[in-house]
Amino acid sequence: MHEYSGLSVLIIDPSQHMRSGLHNMLGQLGITRIEHGVSAATAIRHLEKKAFDLVLCEYDLGTEQGQDGQQLLDDLRHHQLVLPSTIFIMLTTEGVYSKVVSAAELTPTDYILKPFTVEVLAQRIARAVDRRTALLPVHRAMEQGRMREAILASEIAGAANPRYATECARLRAEAHTALGEVTQAESLYREILAIRPLGWAQLGLARCQYQRGAYVQALETLRALVDDNPKFMAAYDLMAQTQQALGQDAEARAALESAVAISPHMVRRLRHLGQVALDGGDIEAAEKSFRQVVAKSKYSEFRDPEDHVNLVRTLVQKGDAAGVANVLRDLERSVRSSPASDACKAYSAAMLQELNGNMEAAHTELANAVRAAGEAKALSSGFKLGLAQNCLQHGMDELGMELLDGLAGDPGSGVSESDLTQVYKRAGRGELAQNEGASVERYLDSLVRQAAARSGQGDQRGAIQVLQAAVRRRPENAGLISALASAMLRLMIDSGWESALGEQCTALLVRIRKADPQHPMLAALSSQYVTLRGKQ
Repeated sequence: MHEYSGLSVLIIDPSQHMRSGLHNMLGQLGITRIEHGVSAATAIRHLEKKAFDLVLCEYDLGTEQGQDGQQLLDDLRHHQLVLPSTIFIMLTTEGVYSKVVSAAELTPTDYILKPFTVEVLAQRIARAVDRRTALLPVHRAMEQGRMREAILASEIAGAANPRYATECARLRAEAHTALGEVTQAESLYREILAIRPLGWAQLGLARCQYQRGAYVQALETLRALVDDNPKFMAAYDLMAQTQQALGQDAEARAALESAVAISPHMVRRLRHLGQVALDGGDIEAAEKSFRQVVAKSKYSEFRDPEDHVNLVRTLVQKGDAAGVANVLRDLERSVRSSPASDACKAYSAAMLQELNGNMEAAHTELANAVRAAGEAKALSSGFKLGLAQNCLQHGMDELGMELLDGLAGDPGSGVSESDLTQVYKRAGRGELAQNEGASVERYLDSLVRQAAARSGQGDQRGAIQVLQAAVRRRPENAGLISALASAMLRLMIDSGWESALGEQCTALLVRIRKADPQHPMLAALSSQYVTLRGKQ
């Protein structure tokens, strides 16, 4: 019993009786560092303040909570409020367990079926602590972003603890994915699936296929997964993304609607469904989804003011000025002030003023929105693209291009040059796209100069990172690709062969050969690569 005395525990249960019972059981095991969460919201506030070793969470949090224990776990992991090393045990009934155990991608450490005794609780905690101890070096390395160490640690842990070999393989695949080594991750998932048909491994395989652009293969994998397990919710989300990538927007919407019918509380999924419906021109369906998102977010500590903006955009297309005014009042009332929320309020107000024909007031609010967006850190690229388009449509070119230049200069924005061009076209300002192209070229030139400076200072890895950002902006540019390959080869000539870097360099040389077989640097780079590889 004594070895558990150092554990810190958070109990999440709306029932005072259950919380007291669990508290007493933990006390009998020598555990005294215990805190209580009576709801998802209070649990989140506890976890925002500090980490716990063990979380005991009731699955049925009550209808007033707006979500169940699994959805809370998904939120906590999505927002990184529980560490990979945290023990998360779900408390539930046998009937619920049989429905949820195979359907979740992000599974708890364990389930305990009610009613249970203190002896059962002790056994499950002991099992979880043993697993945590075995995997702790892997989790710690991943938590600190040291993925190479995590891969090695997972190999050691799997060999030393064969009972956790599959879990170690999963962590290894996740580490490879984080490093961008999709091929290695895919191989691991296939090895796991050759032993056992695990849903999370099928999903991992599909994610790898999606990331390398094999959308048809990814869709086949996901369909097989859903056929085997119709309640594996994350499969529907990736299926919709894949179908959108294939231009199958109607099928993507159907996939999301199927998922929402099974699990109606997941806000991120409802948000995605609303956007797909809006893009498809179904205003009524979009309004329904976005209203659900706004309503359900009231139960969440992760309220996003952009959800109100999405609903406003939908109501504007309906011409419902009264509805927009109501949503704007709710936004002002329910979301505390911040640069992000101020940007959302101003953008919504601008759309309302435009709908009412008050163009001068609309221009003032758009300027307010751009100013607030410049100070905000939590606004999506989609929000900024929409705001920029509105500015361009109103002739506020300087503000619109300021937003677009910011997105073009941010490697993490996920915005491509074609995305920017589409904004200009949708705004009816196609003539400005040429200026945007010149802006991107200036940005890329600055990245190349920055990479050269880092290389001159001996920071070859830093130079590689900068060039990788440039290649992401212009993936077809053979000159940038060759510069990146050259930087990788120089690093390995100085520091020794690195398998991951070598594989990336191989892929870059293949891309150069496809883009420009007569590229002046191709022969020299290939010769350097062959010589370096031959020394291994």
